Amino acid sequence: MQQQQGPPDSESGDQNSREERGSSRLAFDIALYTVARFGLLAVLAGALVLFRVPLLVALAVAVVVAMPLSLVIFPGLRRRVAAGVAERSRVRRQHKERLRAQLRGTADPSPVERDPEEPEPDRRGE
Repeated sequence: MQQQQGPPDSESGDQNSREERGSSRLAFDIALYTVARFGLLAVLAGALVLFRVPLLVALAVAVVVAMPLSLVIFPGLRRRVAAGVAERSRVRRQHKERLRAQLRGTADPSPVERDPEEPEPDRRGE
């Protein structure tokens, strides 16, 4: 007898899959930005070598020029990486706070995060 495996029923499963997708997207964005910056470095160094600048000098100049130039040439990639890192940091901070609350014994058993502006539910009747 085979069991069919479908999408996770719990919201924590959905949250984990969203985190994994976000992590893989962040990894892709970081890799793309890194490759773009190294490509810019190679193009600049290659152009300098074509003008008969020694290779080590060309690489040194290309590193210094490519760093600020990449901020101007690749602003979209840089923003995506920064947003992904900020989101990942926010998720890790929430996870850490939830774990600390569980260790203190004050954690809400539901894995769903509430909006901080939303009022706390009334639990006096429990």
